[in-house]
Amino acid sequence: MTLTLIFGALVGLALGLTGGGGSIFAVPLLIYGLGVAPHAATTVSLAAVGLTAFAGAADGARARLLEFRPALVFAATGVTAAPLGVALGKQASETAIVIGFAVLMLVIAAKMWADAGSRSSEAHTVRAGLSTVTPSETGPVCRYSQDGKLRLNSRCSATLAACGLLVGVLSGFFGVGGGFLIVPALLLVTQMSMRRAVATSLLVIALIGTAGVAASWWLGHDVEWGLAGLFALGGLIGMGLGRLLAARLAGSILQRVFAASMAAVGAAMLFTQGI
Repeated sequence: MTLTLIFGALVGLALGLTGGGGSIFAVPLLIYGLGVAPHAATTVSLAAVGLTAFAGAADGARARLLEFRPALVFAATGVTAAPLGVALGKQASETAIVIGFAVLMLVIAAKMWADAGSRSSEAHTVRAGLSTVTPSETGPVCRYSQDGKLRLNSRCSATLAACGLLVGVLSGFFGVGGGFLIVPALLLVTQMSMRRAVATSLLVIALIGTAGVAASWWLGHDVEWGLAGLFALGGLIGMGLGRLLAARLAGSILQRVFAASMAAVGAAMLFTQGI
């Protein structure tokens, strides 16, 4: 019980700091730390991370950092695609899931680390959590208007929906909330600051995670609610600490912390597979 709470707190800390990464820790901790089978670990991870993310999203909404409209567009296709990912994941071998998960983490980590170096403070000055980048013809698809609101035109909405579709499938397949994919996607296609992307990611994680758990239950797979509940309780504790730390760190530092954590976990998982 104590170990479950500690592991849950680590997951919550990652979510609070970076708006994602909870499941990249949850799945390995459940498998290697608590001895849960990979297929069962994916469902427990979705449930626990989803519950924790809901709490974080509510906190982000209170701080006026959460972008509801982009989150709902992103989540709409993600929720629809998550059951497909769950069904595909049940057909894959446990070794394939672990290796595929690790490789995906390493690729995303490398991209995020490189992007952190290019996101200069001058180009992405943040005031009240909003980016003040001057509109131009190049750069992110989704842009803020002069009144500080993100413009959801047809091109922006379509891009967010496409990203949500991909994240939903991968989320269901690997049993993750998808934050380690959602945050990079939001930073790539919008002008959001890192902190605003973190808050928005948490709502998307919660919605997609809920869809994944529902799909697992519908397909007849047992959900270990006791384990998920304890994990989520620890997650709430870690989430609070993570949000406090995030408020004191620059966005580029958070991005690099996120990338380094992902790379370390991905490399460790490949090592356990003898790769």
